[in-house]
Amino acid sequence: ATKRMCEMIVQSASTHGKVKYSATRFGNVLGSAGSVIPLFKRQIANGGPVTVTDKRIIRYFMTIPEAVSLVLQAGAYAKGGEIFVLDMGEPVKILDLARNMIRLSGYKVDQDIKIEFTGLRPGEKLYEELLMDEEGMTDTPNKLIHIGHPIDVDEVKLAHALRVLESAAQNETDDMRLIVESIVPTYHPKLNKSTQ
Repeated sequence: ATKRMCEMIVQSASTHGKVKYSATRFGNVLGSAGSVIPLFKRQIANGGPVTVTDKRIIRYFMTIPEAVSLVLQAGAYAKGGEIFVLDMGEPVKILDLARNMIRLSGYKVDQDIKIEFTGLRPGEKLYEELLMDEEGMTDTPNKLIHIGHPIDVDEVKLAHALRVLESAAQNETDDMRLIVESIVPTYHPKLNKSTQ
């Protein structure tokens, strides 16, 4: 939801002035600081367990050169307000990735190195959605880069909601998720009983 809010801000900024603002969407970047692969490598080196949130979880992956290429080409194609999406092929099942990394490291899964399921973290999804149905998709001259058409944003309403969100963040109020939901209608937070 926070990434979507950033896209809305970029889209809104693209309607003012001479600067062309656009956004890019891509999956997990292999070898980056937040990548699961270095984590799995460390866990395997330490004798396990390898931690996976859920048996069903899947993610898209791309390389650092692919990520860089997308950003550079998006800049070349940008007219303002677009969301550029890289075709990353089929998503990868994280459980399969963990099993393969254990095997490729010379160990037997669940004998030498165990896999432990930790459960989804708050807000974490089983499946990544690169585009919402209402965004549609247009091709670019590069067959691996597509443009998701932005959903109309009421700039006045967005600006007001962001001020409300900023105030709530500064005051550390309990209704942050509800404010985010008012900005991003496709976000449906699971609230704790104490905040309902």
